[in-house]
Amino acid sequence: MWAALDILLQANFWAATIRIATPLIFGVLGALLCERAGVLNLGIEGIFVAGAMSGWLAVYLGLPLWGGVLVAAGVGALFGLIHGTLTVPLGLSQHVTGIGVTLLATSIAYFGYRVAFPNVATPPRIEPFAPLDVPVLGDLPFVGPILGQQTAFTVLAFVCVGLVALVLARTPLGLALRAVGDNPEAVEAQGLSVVGLRMGAVMAGSALMALGGAFLTLSAFNAFYFGMINGRGWVCIALTVFASWRPGKALLGALLFGALDAYQLRLQTITGGAVPSQIFLMLPYIFSIAALVLVARRADYPRALMKPYFKGQR
Repeated sequence: MWAALDILLQANFWAATIRIATPLIFGVLGALLCERAGVLNLGIEGIFVAGAMSGWLAVYLGLPLWGGVLVAAGVGALFGLIHGTLTVPLGLSQHVTGIGVTLLATSIAYFGYRVAFPNVATPPRIEPFAPLDVPVLGDLPFVGPILGQQTAFTVLAFVCVGLVALVLARTPLGLALRAVGDNPEAVEAQGLSVVGLRMGAVMAGSALMALGGAFLTLSAFNAFYFGMINGRGWVCIALTVFASWRPGKALLGALLFGALDAYQLRLQTITGGAVPSQIFLMLPYIFSIAALVLVARRADYPRALMKPYFKGQR
């Protein structure tokens, strides 16, 4: 019992929590942007894979780490363009298109890997982002070891939370994005382009999703592996509802999931195999489902979410 509680007092546990939460922060922010504009993006799982693969491959081929980050964001925006084109001006089913984008992005990423490395059994490694060396704060007890295990990519995730919150709450662009997800007719009446706003939101959101995948290959690990995304995209969809489409609550949800994931790993060590590991592995996902069930009933959905809009239509 005390050993289980002692985990919460360990700096390594909280460092792992932030590290595990980082790709989810990018993903849930991306899903939030898309859905705020009225577009459900179920392509997130595949965009995670494409971002992980493209960012890592770009760095392996010689680009600097931040160049790999930009490549991943560009690839994510490209898949966002595909999803947005099919669902916004053409008005196709957002569910079907999203699943199609996931299958397309995943297949292209795996195919590209096999073409680039046809006879390689072990993925080539790159030099990932190094842990931060934070002056003064890094020397503090407890806080220092937590910060000292993070990278600049994690800092970027937290900066993105602030930027998305600022844009959505304090700028005319954010007001227009929220309005187009609730009442596109009113946006059109103001002379703004519903298609342009939704397409921009889907492309920007998809770029953020790809950064979630790129974090895994450029910061958490140093190579690309098949299956490394492991359902993180679907978790982000659930966390978006848990967050009620608010960036601050999205950050909280990602950290909660990260804490549960980090905690179950340490509980497995404490129990020493007395409890099947699958029981512990289920815990974070049970949390996601429970949160979705509890919050979804009173969630304030964007009123035009998943509703196609055509100019002049009433």
